Amino acid sequence: MRTKAVRHTLRGLGLVCAAALALTACSSSTTGSGDGGPVSASGLDTALSQGGSITVWAWEPTLKQVVTDFEAKYPKVHVNLVNAGTGDKQYTALQNAVQAGNGAPDVAQIEYYALGQFALGKSLQDLSKYGAPDLSKQYSPGPWTSVSINGGVYALPMDSGPMALFYNKKVFDKYDLTVPTTWDQYVDDARKLHAADPNAYITNDTGDAGFTTSMIWQAGGHPYKVNGTKVSVDFTDPGSAKFTDTWQKLVSEHLVAPVSSWSDQWYKGLGDGSIATLAMGAWMPANLASGVPTASGDWRVAPLPQWRQGQSASSENGGSSLAVMKSSAHQDLAYAFLKFANAGDGAQDRIKGGAFPATTADLNSQAFLDTAFPYFGGQQANKIFSDSAKSVVTGWQYLPYQVYANSVFNDTVGKAYVSSTPLASGLKAWQDASVKYGTGQGFTTGQ
Repeated sequence: MRTKAVRHTLRGLGLVCAAALALTACSSSTTGSGDGGPVSASGLDTALSQGGSITVWAWEPTLKQVVTDFEAKYPKVHVNLVNAGTGDKQYTALQNAVQAGNGAPDVAQIEYYALGQFALGKSLQDLSKYGAPDLSKQYSPGPWTSVSINGGVYALPMDSGPMALFYNKKVFDKYDLTVPTTWDQYVDDARKLHAADPNAYITNDTGDAGFTTSMIWQAGGHPYKVNGTKVSVDFTDPGSAKFTDTWQKLVSEHLVAPVSSWSDQWYKGLGDGSIATLAMGAWMPANLASGVPTASGDWRVAPLPQWRQGQSASSENGGSSLAVMKSSAHQDLAYAFLKFANAGDGAQDRIKGGAFPATTADLNSQAFLDTAFPYFGGQQANKIFSDSAKSVVTGWQYLPYQVYANSVFNDTVGKAYVSSTPLASGLKAWQDASVKYGTGQGFTTGQ
């Protein structure tokens, strides 16, 4: 079961980021084993048999069991698991330690959207020397793309968030709504529902950077293009326009509830039916079960609506990785822990604890696919999530300073939800702010 704090970070919401996270502050001393030459499996075995101590900074609760099992299997290794803060708080602490040249952990949990910032800043070890690229087929495409940066592999995926549509079947049945297969149908449902009950809305939205980028991703958009320190930002591309044109109708016609996600009012709306759907990552079921228990049996899961009838495109919404810090003096042990946690026995610990897998073997296992969810009326929802993971649109990139970009989302795009500012204008303002910041940090930027 995820904590509230973990849910927030998994959604990839805008985070307030200190200027210390900028490119110019991301250099790192290179101690420990460094880049070095290839490290074989026998080399890792030797490191494990010799033992030692590593520190892991992470907030994800399922890692506690992973540490217990790892230490039981390798009794000469001690893992110091530290919660140094969630998301942006940990990133700030991590960057401060990198700048100071001491105090950084051996392993750090980093969300996919923030990973490029640390990788490009040379704070993370490229795991290619351990043969990490050979693990590519073990993971679904979305998470693997996120950890593969500029020809290197800078982390191993912990989990994934392929998107799906969660909908209140009780509400849909009451108002004779058809589960939408396209976003145009979704808008029609929104109009029909709100006309029938002015207090009911198809969904809520007050502006969410992670949701916006996930929707543009699904629409085939590529607003961010990154090649080393050369970046471009363009929210006028066709995919962005698809999202903007459709979502503007919902905002302009007041068809989305002006309620912030994860607020008390949001939970109430999910429970009483006044918020009828959520387009979110596959990590959401446990949150519904714990946060809205009274609505058990009312909700179901469907594939994400499409931008064009007949398509089956999806995108990722949230998720984290584990990375080895380049300053670590125990990189071999650190990588061995990563592999155990994310590609070995520890991955099963995490799945049992409620994490949604990024590993294809688990996504395709019959036991996983056949799991019945009592909250969803016994529906085998993992079949939908698994199909979504296989259908994630490839080629998506985040900015190497996405943490900062997301932090100014509400100051730019957010205005479209509380004023007459069009979404397209808000995205243009977000684009301009992102380009300006990147230029100031030494990136070559453009549109």
